[in-house]
Amino acid sequence: MTTGTGGPVATFSVWDYVVFAGTILAAAGVGLFQAIRGRKETSSDEFLLGGRQMTAVPVAMSLTASFMSGITVIGTPAEAYRYGTAFWLFGFSYAVMSAVTAEIFVPLFYRLGITSAYEYLEMRFSRPIRLIGTSMYIVQTALYTGLVIYAPALALNQITGLDLWGVLVATGAVCIVYCSLGGLKAVIWTDVLQMVIMLAGFVAVIARGAVLQGGLTRIWEDSREGGRLDAFDFDPDPLKRHTFWTILIGGSVMWVSIYSINQSQVQRYISCKTLGHAKMSLYVNMVGLWVTVSLAVFSGLTMYSIYKNCDPLENGDVTTLDQMLPYLVMDILAAYPGIPGLFVAAAYSGTLSTVSSSINALVAVTVEDFIMPVCKTLTPKQVTWMNMGLSVFYGAVCIGMAGVASTMGSVLQAALSIFGMISGPLLGLYLLGMLFRTPNSIGGLVGMIIGLVLTLWVGIGGQLYPPTSEMTMPLPVSTVGCTIDQNYTTIAPWTSPVPLTTQQEFRPELADSWYSLSYLYFCLLGTVTTIVSGMLVSMMTGGCKQKKLSSDLFVRKRDLICFSYFSKSEESDNNEKAASDIHMSADKSTLPDYEVMTKDVEKATKL
Repeated sequence: MTTGTGGPVATFSVWDYVVFAGTILAAAGVGLFQAIRGRKETSSDEFLLGGRQMTAVPVAMSLTASFMSGITVIGTPAEAYRYGTAFWLFGFSYAVMSAVTAEIFVPLFYRLGITSAYEYLEMRFSRPIRLIGTSMYIVQTALYTGLVIYAPALALNQITGLDLWGVLVATGAVCIVYCSLGGLKAVIWTDVLQMVIMLAGFVAVIARGAVLQGGLTRIWEDSREGGRLDAFDFDPDPLKRHTFWTILIGGSVMWVSIYSINQSQVQRYISCKTLGHAKMSLYVNMVGLWVTVSLAVFSGLTMYSIYKNCDPLENGDVTTLDQMLPYLVMDILAAYPGIPGLFVAAAYSGTLSTVSSSINALVAVTVEDFIMPVCKTLTPKQVTWMNMGLSVFYGAVCIGMAGVASTMGSVLQAALSIFGMISGPLLGLYLLGMLFRTPNSIGGLVGMIIGLVLTLWVGIGGQLYPPTSEMTMPLPVSTVGCTIDQNYTTIAPWTSPVPLTTQQEFRPELADSWYSLSYLYFCLLGTVTTIVSGMLVSMMTGGCKQKKLSSDLFVRKRDLICFSYFSKSEESDNNEKAASDIHMSADKSTLPDYEVMTKDVEKATKL
C-alpha cells in the first residue's frame, strides 16, 4: 500500500512485541525496585507521600505525565488533525494554572501539612463536607481512569490484534503491582521513565513524517492550506467548542481545578521536601506541558499532511477518530521493526502513569478521610497492608469502569468534561473557604450542590444531545486520493455517538443552546455558581457572626511571592512544615484549641 492512500496496514512484528513488553516490564520493575529499596520504610507517610523528601524535577515530570495520559497520546493528535491547532492555545491555560496553583494553593496545603487535599474542607467547614468532597473525587477519578484505560486499548487493539479486554486487565494489573508494592516513590520515578517514552513516540512520528513529506516546512504548508493553522478565533460565543476565549478563560479554570485540588496532583507537590521545591515543580511542569502539547499537536499536523487527500475515517479504514494515530504509525513506521512497539509503549506509558497516579491518590484519600478517623488504633504495619489491599481494590474498580467509559464518545473531550462537571463545584468550594471568612458550612454545602446540579445538567445533556457541527466546527477532509483495495472490506465511517438514541429524531429546545455550551465552560460554571450561591446562603445563615477562624486556613499575602525557590532557605521551609504538623490529624474539635493557642501567642507578643 502507498502511504496516505488508504487501505489496510501492517500488524505488529516480533520486535514490536519485544519493545512493548520490555517497556511494560521495566515500569513494573521500577515498582519492585522501590519496594525492595524502601522495605524498611513502611510507614503510611512513606507509602503515600514518598516520605516528603522528593525534589522538584522528578515531581515536575510526574505532574506532567500523570495527566498527559494515553488520552493525550491518542486524542490530541487526532484533535489537531480534525479541528486544527486551537488546542495548542492551552499553553496559555497551563501558564495561568501553574502560577495560581504555585502561589495560592501550594503554600496553604504545604503549611497545613496535609496528606489528603480534602482535609482542608474539614478544617475550614465541617467533616460532612470533607466526606462529600472526597466521595466526589473518588467517583470522578474512577470514571476518568476507566476512560484512560479503555481509550488506548480500543485504539491500539486495531494495530496489535490483541484481545481488547485482555489488554485492559493486563494494564490494570501492572499498575496494581507497582502501586501496591512501591507507593508514591514508585509512581513518581515510573512517571519520569514514561514521560521520556511518550515524548520519544511523538518525535518518531514527526521525524518519519517529515522524511516522507519532504521536510517540516512541507507539513506546515499543507496544514496552512488545509486551514489547520487558524488557531486564534476571538468569537466570544460560549457555545463554540474551541475559541481563544473558551480556552483562555474556561480552559484555565478547568486546569486550575485539575492541578490545585485534585488529590493525584496535590499528593505530588506536597511530597516535596521544601516549599521552594514544591513551587518550582509546578513551573517546571508548565514547561513540560508546553513541550508535550506542542509535539502532540504537530504530530496531528503531520498526520494531516500525509492524509490530506485520503482521510482514513471517511474511507472506512478506521472506525473512530481516536484510531487515527495508531493507524498512521502502522502505515509509516511498520518498516522499522520495534518503532511501532515504541509508539504503543508510549501510549500505554501515558496510561500506566495516569492509572497508577489515580490508584495511589484514591488509596490516600480513602485512608485519610474514611479509615483513619474511625480506626485510630491501627499499627503502622496494619496501615501499610491496608494501603496495598486498597491499591488492588481500586485497580479492579478502575478496570471495571472502563466499560462505562466506552459509551462516552471522543476520549479527549469526555475526559475534560468529567473534570469540568465535578471539579468545578469543588474548586468553587475551596476558593470560597480560602479567600473569604464569611462562608460557613451550610453556605458551602448548598453552594456546592447547586453548582454540581447545574454542571451535571449541562454535561449530561451535552452527551445525550451532542452539539451540531456548526458549534464544534470540524475542518474539511478529502478522500479524492484514496485507492480501493478489492480484498479489503470497508467499515462504515464513524459518527459522533448519541448514547441513548441511535437517531436524532428529537432534539429539545435546550439542545442547541444550553446543552451546546462549550465543555470548557463546565468548570467555570460550577465554580462561579458555587461561590456566588455559597456566599449568599452563608450571609443568610449567620456566616458573618461565626467565630473567628485560624489565619492558617486562608491565603496570606506573603504566600504570593513568585519564584521563592532561591529566596527561602530549606531550614525555614522545614521549620514551617514541622510547625504545621499539628494540623496533620486536625478535625473540627481541635481547631478551637489551636485558635486559643494563637490568641495566647498574640497576647504574649503584645506584652
